[in-house]
Amino acid sequence: MQATEISRSALDVEWQRLQVVAGNLANINTSRTASGEPFRPLRLVSGPRTGFAGLVAGGLPGGVTVRGVETVQGNARRVYEPAHPHADTEGFVTYPAIDHAGEMTLLIRTARAYEANLTAINIAHQMYARAMQLGHQS
Repeated sequence: MQATEISRSALDVEWQRLQVVAGNLANINTSRTASGEPFRPLRLVSGPRTGFAGLVAGGLPGGVTVRGVETVQGNARRVYEPAHPHADTEGFVTYPAIDHAGEMTLLIRTARAYEANLTAINIAHQMYARAMQLGHQS
């Protein structure tokens, strides 16, 4: 059943990545957060549960896990909107420089990785069920 557990961990990671990307897209035109700070786009950092040294020592792969969420370093987008309440003394409002097309691409990749792991779980269940049927026939 390890294949199911590995794919299940990947489902959790991809679901969290989907939430982070959706948050970035939702805040593409947010000049300030509730705390008053400028919005910073985020990226989910993931990696294997078992490190390379553990695998070399004879450990089994244990799936993936979320290592953290980091802010994306980048430039801000300044838009001239003198009537905006967050405008600076020159009349510019600072928005996060989020690449809409890049975020949509990541969203699609994440959704496909999620679907691939669902398919892997379904195939693993079918294989286990078939193996049990074969075991009962002998």
